[in-house]
Amino acid sequence: MAEPIVYIVDDDEAVRGAIEWLLGTVGLQVHTFGSGQEFLDSLGATDAPGCIVLDVRMPGKGGLEIQAELKARDCPLPVIILTGHGDAPMAARAIKDGAFDFIEKPFNNQALLDIIQKAIHESESLIEARRQRYEVSRRLQSLSERERQVLDLILKGKSNQEMAGELNISRRTVEVHRANLMEKMAAGSIAELMRAAFAVNLIGQSPHRRRG
Repeated sequence: MAEPIVYIVDDDEAVRGAIEWLLGTVGLQVHTFGSGQEFLDSLGATDAPGCIVLDVRMPGKGGLEIQAELKARDCPLPVIILTGHGDAPMAARAIKDGAFDFIEKPFNNQALLDIIQKAIHESESLIEARRQRYEVSRRLQSLSERERQVLDLILKGKSNQEMAGELNISRRTVEVHRANLMEKMAAGSIAELMRAAFAVNLIGQSPHRRRG
């Protein structure tokens, strides 16, 4: 996995500099931005772990607006909110909307470092989970229509005999389709197949049919 990147978004140059210096003392790569829009314009798709340290009050787009935009983009980087003493209700709202944590200014250096390290660890898990979802989705696209029908019935707990009856095919044909889809999904067991289905929220959803 790539080296972590910490993004600091704050209109106060002194705050940006102080955090950049602090993170540099522990060898973390840092990118700083003086406005929310500048940050959003620069942020592309990333597989690098890290986090975003985001001031809640800035000219133009504030921290909550930026957080909402990041959520809409499905950004896997946790957001740490920097807040002044009077911004506690806004910080609480940010946490409710998915922010990783918040820290008040003036901040304690060690407390900020600890939160950032935890956020980076969280981002590694989120990025890996996203990678797994992508891989499962890619494998699902390789299934034929009949294999997908068999998969849907497996996830409903149907036996081979029950599947044969519902699909109006022989049990032997069901077994062939079942073996093929298990191979395509790289699942060595039904438990692995179920975990893959949960990864993409497949269980409990309406089946999506595709031709193949």
